[in-house]
Amino acid sequence: MKISPQLQPYLMLAPALSVIIMLFMGGLALAILQSFGYFPLIGRHEISLHAYRHLLSQHEFYISLLLTLWLSLASTFLSTLLAIACALALRDITRGQRWLTFILQLNLPIPHLVGAVGIMFLFAQSGFLARLAYLANLIHEPADFPIMVNDPYAIGIILEYVWKETCFISVIILATLQNLGPDYEHVARTLGANRWQRFRYVLLPLIMPGVLSASILVFTFSFGAFEVPLLLGQRYPSALPVLAYRYYIDADLNARPEAMALSVLITLIITALIAAYTKLTQYYIRA
Repeated sequence: MKISPQLQPYLMLAPALSVIIMLFMGGLALAILQSFGYFPLIGRHEISLHAYRHLLSQHEFYISLLLTLWLSLASTFLSTLLAIACALALRDITRGQRWLTFILQLNLPIPHLVGAVGIMFLFAQSGFLARLAYLANLIHEPADFPIMVNDPYAIGIILEYVWKETCFISVIILATLQNLGPDYEHVARTLGANRWQRFRYVLLPLIMPGVLSASILVFTFSFGAFEVPLLLGQRYPSALPVLAYRYYIDADLNARPEAMALSVLITLIITALIAAYTKLTQYYIRA
């Protein structure tokens, strides 16, 4: 039987797509059903919006939402700025660039959880830096070290995400810069543009699609991940994914719909962010 050329790509993608549809979409459908109160395991067969109403009426939800937005925005902004600076610095290095790029990528395979443990050992009040500061007589005792882990401003969480994601964004921006080459800047320099003008009006618009694509990935990950905020964050307020996790592991199964409703809300927020990213990318591509 001869297969149409138009169908061949879809048939080749069918095995991977079937796994995604069955596992991801199936899990999402189950989460949506449970968020509407359908949970036969505990005898709940009715469909209602009680879990959503309960969540949206709680002050804790809005405090957690603000905290999650803060740590995600701060992490993404700082990571993106540092990544642009690192990529530009590496591009201008002529000797040893290959080794420096390799060193920059060393932390990419390290799991976030391992990075979170490292941040805890370094920046906790009983950690390495606090003890080092005590031995150097910079503080009277380790407890005088600034609170940077389990703190109300999520400094430890932001530090971990910046440490991890700066390298990820740098690699993407550096690849974009290398593909562009120096010709555009040479033309701008010939026309009298200084270094800042070449960056602002030439390089930045050209690398912006790559910057946006990398930063939205970082933002959505930091918005939806729970392991780092669970380890480095406060008990209250906690990030939205941590709050959903605590609802999910609650011994009272009646809290399960709230956990699923919170997960669905997180998914909707991330989907809206991806849609906004797509609009921004299309704007910069057209420009």
